[in-house]
Amino acid sequence: MDQVKTHEYARALYKAHGDKAQVEAAQKAKHHEDAGETEEAETWRKIQRAISEMRGPHES
Repeated sequence: MDQVKTHEYARALYKAHGDKAQVEAAQKAKHHEDAGETEEAETWRKIQRAISEMRGPHES
């Protein structure tokens, strides 16, 4: 997933789930890691970081 799509998905997830979006992304990343799906896990980690950036340092 390219950077633009990552940020678009992160925004949509944050809009839909609010403060729980970052946890949701972390859980999905963990699920994919546990399943050995490293590329998908990294995509979710990128989404998680993008959500963190949107929230700012004081809200992480």
